[in-house]
Amino acid sequence: MRLVLEKRLEQSQLMLIMTPILSVIGVMIIGVILFDALGFDGFDAVWQLFITPVIDSYKWRDVATKAAPLILIGLGLSIGNRAKIWNIGAEGQYIVGALSAAGISVLTQDLTGFWIIPLMLLGGMVGGAVYAAVPAGLKTRYGVSEVLSSLMLVYVSLQLLSYLITGPWKDPNGMNFPQTAQLTEAQLLPRELGDSGLPPGLLFALVAMIIFAVIVDRTVFGFSIRTIGEAPQAARFGGFKSNQIVWSALMISGAMAGLAGTLEVMQLTRLNLGFPSGYGFTAIIVSLLGRSNPIGVFIAGIVLAVTYVGGQVAQTVVHVPNATAGLFQALILFAILASDLIVRYKIKIKTNRLQVQS
Repeated sequence: MRLVLEKRLEQSQLMLIMTPILSVIGVMIIGVILFDALGFDGFDAVWQLFITPVIDSYKWRDVATKAAPLILIGLGLSIGNRAKIWNIGAEGQYIVGALSAAGISVLTQDLTGFWIIPLMLLGGMVGGAVYAAVPAGLKTRYGVSEVLSSLMLVYVSLQLLSYLITGPWKDPNGMNFPQTAQLTEAQLLPRELGDSGLPPGLLFALVAMIIFAVIVDRTVFGFSIRTIGEAPQAARFGGFKSNQIVWSALMISGAMAGLAGTLEVMQLTRLNLGFPSGYGFTAIIVSLLGRSNPIGVFIAGIVLAVTYVGGQVAQTVVHVPNATAGLFQALILFAILASDLIVRYKIKIKTNRLQVQS
């Protein structure tokens, strides 16, 4: 007796939408059971983790602040995911994008002008895109897996960050702390959008979601991405070049990660050794949970941001471990992968019978 996976000829669109929702609900139920088994109040812990940041208006700004970089990076990754190009190193591109923007801030420390902020935003996007071009070149020229090369480059970016902010970019007036000089007023975006209390990064995320929705559903490029991901042979017959898609997908995702890093630098006002936040890795879950659909990614980014903020609340109120948010994010990832298996394949039980011919 053995289990056999048989690919479904047609996938249920309803299930594609429902499985992410059911995955989150399932993880919440599992969380209650796990916390009770560990001696905590499971229901209260899950309530603080998932519900309190949603119903408590004082936490909305924190959720929006966490959601903005997750959405931006997740949108970039969703382009590659549709074409089955897996950028696992968005965290490195996020760091290099932030370093590029910080480098411009160092050069313009004594200058003023409206052009500085757009230059920093553009510089961050270019930095992230150029860093993503490395795994793109390795894949198209030498066939190196973008999964491995992009992931390894994360560690290179961490060393580059450490070198720059403990060396040439170290703030001379920073009391020997490893950090860059604080950004000036000319280098900072407003702290919030009007009287809403929401960070400007959320507006960038909303605009990016609309742009990506148009690109995916209304352009030839979006069609080529979908075709290469779903039917590679048909894409070749249609004249779509896979190498061009590899370059485009990886550099777009790198640019979005770099933009997220730039906005985060502006939010924190300086770079230090604690800057790497894991957003680039969490955004992989965001992209998968959102089904690589721009609207879905936007919603998924908010859901994962809720776990970040809720994890801090649960730690304070219920005294659960600090790693709670990461645990639930991992559970959500496993749940969505398992649900994908069910949506895309039929699971059948087959019995092997030995036939004896006489």
